[in-house]
Amino acid sequence: MKIAVVGSYGVGETMRTKRFPGPGETMTGGVLTVGHGGKGANQAIAVRRLGVEVSLLTAIGDDASAERAINLWDSEGIETSQVLRVDGAKTMTGMIIVDDEAENRIVIAPGALDHFSASDVRARAEAIESADALIVCLEIPIDAACEALRIGHEAGLLTVLNPAPAAPVPAEVLSCVDVITPNFSEARALLSDDSGASDSSDAGDETSAPGAAREEDAVELAAALHTATGCRVVLTHGGDGSIVADAHGVRTVAPHPPTDLVDTTGAGDSFTGALTVALLEGDDLETAAVRAAEVGSYVVARQEVIPALPHRSELSERLWSQQTQHDTTES
Repeated sequence: MKIAVVGSYGVGETMRTKRFPGPGETMTGGVLTVGHGGKGANQAIAVRRLGVEVSLLTAIGDDASAERAINLWDSEGIETSQVLRVDGAKTMTGMIIVDDEAENRIVIAPGALDHFSASDVRARAEAIESADALIVCLEIPIDAACEALRIGHEAGLLTVLNPAPAAPVPAEVLSCVDVITPNFSEARALLSDDSGASDSSDAGDETSAPGAAREEDAVELAAALHTATGCRVVLTHGGDGSIVADAHGVRTVAPHPPTDLVDTTGAGDSFTGALTVALLEGDDLETAAVRAAEVGSYVVARQEVIPALPHRSELSERLWSQQTQHDTTES
C-alpha cells in the first residue's frame, strides 16, 4: 500500500507569544523555534509514521534548508527521488505566530514552490500512478495541484484534496476528487467558486457562536459542498469534531478531546494523512474520520508539527492496532 503526496515543504519559523499583536504594535517576550513544515511534507510524514509507504512530490531550493529537508525525509523512509530542486531559489518559509490559546496566524513566502508547474508534475506522473492513493494540497501552484488530481483520477487512485489554503478549483478538476477535507473557510470558498450556492446565511462563519447553531451551520455547509461537487466531504470543525457528507447522508463525528491544547498548526495535515490511510485500509468515511480525529488530537497536545506526529504504536490499540498495520501493508 502506497500513498503519493503532492504538496509543499517549507521551513516553519514559529513565534509563541501570549497574544497576537495589533496593527502597528511591536511586542517582546516571544519564544522562537525553527523547524520543518509545509502541508505536503507534514502529510507525508503523518502517513509514513502510520506505517504506509509514501512518495513525496514537491519543490525545494538549493539552500541549506533543502539539504535538511532531504535528510529528514531519508530518516523517515519517504521516497524523494521525484522532488524538484530549483537552482537559485529559496526553500519555502512560513512565519507562524501561536498565542496562549493555541491559535495560529501564518504567512508564507513560497520561494521554490512558485516554480513547481503542471509540466513538472506530468513529468513525474509515474510516481503518482504507482500509488494507491493521492493527497494534494493547495500550498503549491494551482495548475500543479490540478494536474496531479487529473493524473491520479485517470490512474484510478483514491484522490484526496485538502483545499488549503483556500483557492479557486475548477469544477472539472473537482470531478477528479474522491474526498475533500476543508475547514469552514475553505468549504465556503469552494462553494463560492464552484457552485455559486447561496452562502448569505453566514453558515460556516468561524467567528459565530459555538454550540448547536454552529453544528447546524456545519451540517448545512458539508451537505451543500457534497451536492455541489459530488465529492465525499469531511468538514473539519476544530474542537467540535467533523461533519461527513456522502451518498449515505450527513453525519456528525464527535471530537477526540486532546489531553492538552498546545498548538493547532499541524492538526489539519495530520487529520488528512490519517484519514487517507484509514480509507485505504477499508474504512467507511465516518469510521475513517473517527480514527483521523485521534491523530489530530494527539498532535495538538504537543509543540511543533513534525515532533508531534505520532507513530501508530503511540495511538490507541482500538483504532490503530499494529495488527491492522501488518494486515494492510502486507496486502
